[in-house]
Amino acid sequence: MTEPASQLRETLALVAPGTVLRDGLERILRGRTGAIIVLGFDPVVEAICSGGFHLDVELSAARMRELAKMDGAVVVDMDTNRIRRASVQLLPNASIQTSETGMRHRTAERVARQTGYPVISVSQSMRIISLYVDGRRHVLDPSEVILSRANQALAALERYKSRLDQTSAALNSLEIEDLVTVRDVTSVLQLMEMVRRISADIDGYVLQLGTDGRLLALQVEELTRGLAAEHSFLLEDYLATGLEPPAVEARLKWVGSPALLDLAMVARSMGLGGSDGQDLDTPVSPRGLRILSKIPRLPVTTSRAVVEHWGSLQAVLGATTEELAAVEGVGSHGARILRDGLSRLAEISIVERYTT
Repeated sequence: MTEPASQLRETLALVAPGTVLRDGLERILRGRTGAIIVLGFDPVVEAICSGGFHLDVELSAARMRELAKMDGAVVVDMDTNRIRRASVQLLPNASIQTSETGMRHRTAERVARQTGYPVISVSQSMRIISLYVDGRRHVLDPSEVILSRANQALAALERYKSRLDQTSAALNSLEIEDLVTVRDVTSVLQLMEMVRRISADIDGYVLQLGTDGRLLALQVEELTRGLAAEHSFLLEDYLATGLEPPAVEARLKWVGSPALLDLAMVARSMGLGGSDGQDLDTPVSPRGLRILSKIPRLPVTTSRAVVEHWGSLQAVLGATTEELAAVEGVGSHGARILRDGLSRLAEISIVERYTT
């Protein structure tokens, strides 16, 4: 069975702007009529349908609008994209609890609970569209309202991404000079998690906007490109022994936004800063994956081979080209790319550190 959150996302995608269902719902609203639409058809749904018409026609916005003019519900088989019943009276189990007051909404919620299928209710008087999915009600907001919220979230994402870029660049310099503390690492991880959460919120808006959210999706993609890989490399560089990146990600996932502002809490999630996470000025040294990933044309497999051989970034920085070439899987060509790349990164990082 589909998970509740996944089922809601799937339903929101079905009724997003640009879809047949959304077009039909908009026509119903403009026509100032109400409607109940069941998005699924099986023997359970058939058993609670009384009267009406048996149909087997392709789903279209115009047909939905015309069928909604008649009293009764419309049943759509979403697996085949066909309308199966129209103008039917739905007779769900009356003992099913519902918090709704209007007859149409009470019926919609009970049908959704009894059948497990999403049910759409269009209110004629209030001119709103409600989705009943997994026993919960979700009201569809107009595209302009969702777009306004999405633009606010996008502005916040841009601000946090800018701060992340600055903090990450500062960490580059500190890593090369071997001056990193727990505070420096957790500051970057904290901003990464904030950016991830804001982008996840925007993904939800993009889903609800359908075709209206394509430009927004491109902007988010541009802002967050490469972030997942850098997040993974950061964790691999600094995690305490015995901890795996998925465990840290799981811990951070359930932390509320206010608690995420506490650097000590972020440090504890990584196993750093002592048992209480309060010793944020403790020196730490990176393994080097994060820095090596920034070298153009250097494969990740080569970076991993070098890090596993030398154990730390400082050891890699102190190795000669010949020593790097001797590592299995690196070779003379890879060693030259690595040595030249590290030299350029060191020059750029140190110049930026002492000129800002």
